This record gives sequence, structure tokens and C-alpha cells, in this order.
Amino acid sequence: MKKVNQVYEALVELEKKNKRGISAKEISEVLNTDRANVSRYLNMLYRDNRVAKIEGRPVLYKSIKSDLIQRTTMGNKNSLNKIIGAKASLRTPIQQARAAILYPPNGLHTLILGETGVGKSMFAELMYQFAKESKIIEEDAPFIQFNCADYAENPQLIMSQIFGVKKGAYTGADCDKEGLLKKADRGILFLDEVHRLSPQGQEMLFTFIDKGYFRPLGETEKVIYVDVRIIAATTEDPQSYLLKTFTRRIPMTIVLPALRDKGMAERYELIESCIKRESKRIGKSIYVNRNSLISLLLYDCPNNIGQLKSDIQLACAKAFVKYKSKEEKYILISQSDLPQHVKRGLMKIQNNREEIDRIFKGKGDILRFYYKDDKDHNISPQYQVSKGFYDVIEKKLEALKNAGIEDKEIDNIINLAIESHFRKYIENLPKGIEKNEISEIVDIEILKVVEEILNFAGKRLKREYDEKIYFGLALHLHGCIERLQSGNKIYNPKLNMIRVDYPNEFVVAMEIARIIDDKFNIETPLDEIGYLTMFLASNTLGIRDEEKAKVGILVIMHGKSTASSMVEVVNNLVGGQHAKALDMPLNMKPQTMYEIAKQHIKEMDRGKGIIVMVDMGSLTNFGDMIYEETGIIVKTIDMVSTPIVINACRKAILGQDLNEIYTTCKQMNLSNKATARRENINDKNIIITACFTGEGASERLKRIIEDKLYEKNSIEIIPLNILDRREFLCKIDQYREKHKILAVVSTIDINLNDIQCISAAEVLKGEGIKKIINIVKEEDLYLNIGKSLKEHMMYIDGKKIVDDVRYIVDSIEESLNIQVVAEVKVGIILHLSFLIDKLCGNGKETHFEDLEEYKNQYSRELIIIKDCLRSLESNYNIEIGENELAYICKMFMLNKEDI
Repeated sequence: MKKVNQVYEALVELEKKNKRGISAKEISEVLNTDRANVSRYLNMLYRDNRVAKIEGRPVLYKSIKSDLIQRTTMGNKNSLNKIIGAKASLRTPIQQARAAILYPPNGLHTLILGETGVGKSMFAELMYQFAKESKIIEEDAPFIQFNCADYAENPQLIMSQIFGVKKGAYTGADCDKEGLLKKADRGILFLDEVHRLSPQGQEMLFTFIDKGYFRPLGETEKVIYVDVRIIAATTEDPQSYLLKTFTRRIPMTIVLPALRDKGMAERYELIESCIKRESKRIGKSIYVNRNSLISLLLYDCPNNIGQLKSDIQLACAKAFVKYKSKEEKYILISQSDLPQHVKRGLMKIQNNREEIDRIFKGKGDILRFYYKDDKDHNISPQYQVSKGFYDVIEKKLEALKNAGIEDKEIDNIINLAIESHFRKYIENLPKGIEKNEISEIVDIEILKVVEEILNFAGKRLKREYDEKIYFGLALHLHGCIERLQSGNKIYNPKLNMIRVDYPNEFVVAMEIARIIDDKFNIETPLDEIGYLTMFLASNTLGIRDEEKAKVGILVIMHGKSTASSMVEVVNNLVGGQHAKALDMPLNMKPQTMYEIAKQHIKEMDRGKGIIVMVDMGSLTNFGDMIYEETGIIVKTIDMVSTPIVINACRKAILGQDLNEIYTTCKQMNLSNKATARRENINDKNIIITACFTGEGASERLKRIIEDKLYEKNSIEIIPLNILDRREFLCKIDQYREKHKILAVVSTIDINLNDIQCISAAEVLKGEGIKKIINIVKEEDLYLNIGKSLKEHMMYIDGKKIVDDVRYIVDSIEESLNIQVVAEVKVGIILHLSFLIDKLCGNGKETHFEDLEEYKNQYSRELIIIKDCLRSLESNYNIEIGENELAYICKMFMLNKEDI
């Protein structure tokens, strides 16, 4: 049971017994749990409307009965209340919308105000859905949407669309035409950008509002009566653009807030919703690293939700291209997939640290989004668009153009994304792919044409094209031809720049287009010729490097001299001054350091790229951002140590390429972070006590712990000196080689990732002693389980397997950044132990229902768990199949502790 539910049940029981409000202290005593944790869970219950607070000293809590919850939430089952922000920024607009729909006898005509992209059209459609749910209009009542801006240059045409036309009303009106008002009878007519309606059109509309009838254009006698509710919307000030006689007849005005006026938690919900929509279209989970989500939360988004959706869709499209072209195991959005203006949001983290920490509390470094995680799987039809690259670009361009953004600003948002797409598209294609493999995706005729046109281009441009260009162009051309054959347009906003920058390639691309047209009976537009030019030009980037050019090494770290000191050591050991350093004082803004780093990288680059080695924080994202701005290939390695920098510098001086250096350093980093498994650990477990001298406080702590422990035979308590931190850590590592360290008790705060650290203050108060006793009991529990399993295991040693499996379960928890409920953890360890024994005896794996669906939903988690299990597979010479892997994954995901 989740701890929050345990707290709630304890509250209910105590409330029944005492007939009054209950304090956090009373609950903590019943559950034998820390009072601060109980208070946190009670506050969570309060936020969820499950408990009420009674202010005072102490604060008391009362449960809210389920029937009251039911009554207060019945009204939440309508479309309006499901919208993100219904209880926050949209609370007042929703109340107004409900009033407008329900107001007797026929509701109120409504004007919706708001900036471009705030969701006026969606809000109007939700009002329509609410009207149907409330039985105000029939289920089949029409919802007619019309954007007055579409015909802004022809006022008469707008009026003919809305009111209809009588034959002969004007030249070209050769028959009667029914207007939108008539089509919307018994339903709702939504007029977007209503300020584009001419004064005459507004007068005709307010006449209908007053009288309930209208005349089509050219009609002088006959009137048409209809029952229609008008919802109008505008981005402009109605006092400046609409007639007073018109606005007076629309009694309800709803103002929708801009994205910047919404809370960060609400913006996170919007981001989550957008990513899950993309997950619905792709049919797979989408993973996003934490820094990318922070960037999306903090960046300036002037065009509101519309732009947010578009930026997220572009990032998802780029991640999907990477997933397909590089044959990744899962779809992961990282900083490199975000547009440049979005990445800059991460630089605002210092000013928003507290709220960011609150939003991401309990979440890992990589978050998973899957559409079926929602109760409501239905996605609005307006979001069902093609997932091709062209569609992403066009949708974004359309949104920005409709918003009236200047061409220069559109270039800033779009151009970098397209340029990055082509560079990374080519770079990320796998090496050594066979033609028969690509033929399963791309039609053989397209492959023949690609070979022909690259031979042609090679001769004309006196250039050789490698297999990456071949396969990249084949995949691109496959999508292009499908699009053109289906009649969809292609648009390239960089066309003019491409013509200027690559004139020779552009001329050859025009000739190539004729070959493509003849083969596939299509007409290749100039915009697509621009994209073809980029493929032909891509081989010119960086192929004439100087023989002596080397990969640059730049170390950036927080602190006054951290990076400088490390680089000085590295250069002295390796010889020369190849590695460079930048120190970032703690009070320096990330934006300032970013500009300094960018300038250094420009000066350092010799065409081979730069390895940026950093410690943490915003520095980890500088590499991708600088690559986007400068085109210099930059790879970033975080959490670096001196040995890793030495390795990178040595390999760079020897002339190894960027990817070789990067891969080796990443492997070293992962190896350093992983907790090594030692086979020569003795049975005796140890507890370390630490103070500055290793004598006074640590000896006293040792005696206190020894007095409280019942079982002393298998545990040794060792006092250590912590004055020299480096020496202390070395001793910790030495003890690890021979013993299992259960805990470290220290007079100062220390952090050892894989060892539980307990403060001296906790021990003196008694809480620390309880923790130590629990740790010892847990060790005894698993020792007894191991002894017991000896009698039940047929093929393996029961004691050894429990020890091995415990380590694996801990590593899975760490890798997934979750914590499994304590009592379930024992069950998982037993399950894995018996599974390994069964597989060692060549037993068959258990069938898992809906395996493919589960693999799509938890692809990343399955890969991580599989990697963690590899050592078990190797040690016991077994293979854990997909069915068993899915069961193991399910155990972890269903039993995550609610913290």
C-alpha cells in the first residue's frame, strides 16, 4: 500500500476512535514513522481534497467523506472541467463559459478575447461539447467554425459566407447559396478573428442577434429564422475594432490568459499533454530528459500554447528521425532536439530553482510519456496530422505566419531547426548498412535513381559521395515522392540562402530534379530542389581538414579554480598545453559563461570538433547549443574526473577522432559511476563512524552503536578520520574491497552514493539507532533467506544467488530512479532467484499477455532492466527472455513507492 494511503487510513481510524481532528504526531506514533514525513503526506491529501485542515497549534486534520467528494466532483465530468488549468488559470473563464451556455432561456452570445495561440478555437469547441453534455443542444447539433481573416480583403465575400446569397445579388452569384448561419441552425456558429468583419457585416450580425432572423445578400423580402448561439473571438481590443452596437449585444466576454500568465505546474501539464499526443500518433512511449523539460518550462514562448505545441512537435519529429535513422531502441528527446530559442530556457533555472525542484520532486533524469497512461485516450481530431518532417515544418510556419511574426524572427525559429535536421540526419545514419536492408524501407526504383543522380552529381561537382549520403538521400527522397504524389506542397524557408551559399550544387540539383521528374512522373518544386542542394553540399563540410588538426579539449567547471587546477595537472602529465580550462565562479550567470565558452570554442576549433568536459548543471547543455549556433561539432561529457580528462587529452594529441574520444570517455564515466561488484567480500559487515580526529566523537559513536546492537558478532564498527576528505574516501574504497559497508555515521554531512549515511545528531536522538537496527535486520533477513533457499534450489547456491540478485535489484532501482515498496522487494528477489534456478535447469519461460503492447509502452525501462541483468546472465550462463523480462519490469513499475 502506498504510504500516503496508509496515512489516510490511520487518520480515519483515529478520527473514529477519538471523535475529533487528529495531529500529524498522533499518526506518526501509530505508524512508527517520522512526523515530518506524515505532515508531508497529510499536505498531499489536503491538496487532493481528501482531508480538511483545522488551523491551530497543533494543526489538526479531518478526513472528507467519500459521499461529499462524490458530490463536489460530479460537475467535473464535463469537457470544460477536463481542460488543463480548469482549477487554476482557466477557473474564471470556465465559470463564465458554463454560465453563458446554461443561462435561460437560450444562453448568452459570447466574445472570447486572447492573444494568438492561447486556445480560443479549442475553448469555443469545448463550450459546444459542454452544451451537448448539458442537453442544452441536441447531440447532433452543428458546430460551424469560420475564420473571418480568410476573406479579410473581400468584405462582401465574408458576408456572403455568413449570411448566404440570393441569385443575382452580384456579378457571379448565379444561384442561391446557403450561409453559415443557416447551416448552424440549432447549434453554435464560431466566428474567429471577428474584428476582420466589416461594419456592415457587424450590423447585419447584431440585427440577427436582436431579431433572431436575417436576410441573405440580395434578398429584400424573405427572412430566415434560425436558433443559433454566436461565439466570436478576436486577438484585438474590441473597443478599437468592433462597433459598440455590436459589442453591447454580446453580454458575455471571456478573456483567456496568455501562457506567461499560467503557473509553472500548469505549463508542465500542457507540455505533458502535447508529448502524449505525439505518443498517440507514433504509438510508442516518448522519453524526455529532465533538462529538456526544464527548457520547455522556462523558455519565452510569445505565441503561447500554439507555439509550445509546435515546438514540442518539432522536437518529437527530430527525436523520431534519430530513432529511425540511427536505429535507436527508444524515442528520446534531448537538448539537441530542441530549437535554439527553447534551449535558452534552461539558463533561467537559477531564478526558478525552487519551483522546478517542486515540480520534479520524485522524478528521475529521464521521464516517460505514454498516451495510454491517461484515463482518456481520445485525442482531438484537429491534432491528427501527418508525422512527416515536412508537416512539422509547415505546421510551425503556418502558426508563426498566422501570428504575424516577421520573417526575420521566423528565420530564427525555423532555419536552425532545418539546418540541424540535415546535419544530424546525415551524421546519425548508421555505418555499414546494407542495400538489402534499406530496400525493405525504400522502393528499389528510388534506390536506383539515387545511385544514378549521385553518380551524375559526383561527376559534375568532381566529388565523391559516401554511403551515408546515399542512404540519407534515399530515405529523404522516399518521403518527398510520396508527398508530391499525394498532392501535398513542400516549403523551404531557407531557399534563397541556399541559392546564394551553394550556387554550383543548386544548379546540379535542378538537373537532378529533371531525372526524378522523368522517373516518377512528378514535378519537383524549387523548394524541394533546395533540400536536394543541402544533400549535395553536405559532403563539403569538413572533408579537407588539415593533417595536423586535432580535437580540442575544453574543461569548464564551477568554482574559482576547479577547472584550471585539473587542466594544469592533465597538461603536465600528458605533456604540452592541449587542454584548455574555464572556471565559472558560483555567482556568474550561465548566460555569461555560455558566451565566453562559445568564443573559446570558436578560437579552439580546427575542424575536428571539440570535447567539452564539465561537472554539472547548465554547463551540460552548452555543447548542443553552441553546435546549433556555430556549426562546430561539440560533444559534452559531464561529471568528469582527472583520469577521464587525461584520457581525452592523450587521445586527442595522438590524433584520434571526436567520436572515438567521446565514446571511450563515456565508457570510463559509466564505469566510474557504476558500483563495482566484488566477489571477495568477507561475511563480516562493517559500520564506519567518522569525525575530524578519528578518536573523540567517532569512538563515542562507536560505543553508543555497540551498546544498542543486539547482534554484534557479524558486525565490526570502525572509527575513521574525516579531516582529509580524499584520504577518507580512499579508506572507504579499501574497506569496500573486503567488506560490505552497511552505513557511515558522521559528525558532518557527507554523501556516498551507494552507502547510507547517518548523522551523529540522528544517532544521539535515537532515530539514527533505529535506522542502523533496521539495516542490520535487513541484512539478517536476506542472510536467512539465502540459507533457506539452499534447501529449495536445484541447480545453484541459494546464499550466493540472494546476494547476487540483491545487488541487481538495487542497480535496477538506481538505473530507473525508483524505489520499490520494501515488502515487495523481498518478493522480487525471491522471484528472480527461482527464475534463475529454473533457467539453469533449461526450464521454459512464462508467457506474458500483450507482450508487444507492453514493449511499446515501457521500451526504455525494458532496455535498462535487460542491461542490469546481463551480469546475472553471464555469471549463470542463462538468457532471460522477453516474456520474463516483461514480468520483471511489471513488478518494478507496479510497486514503485509513492515518495
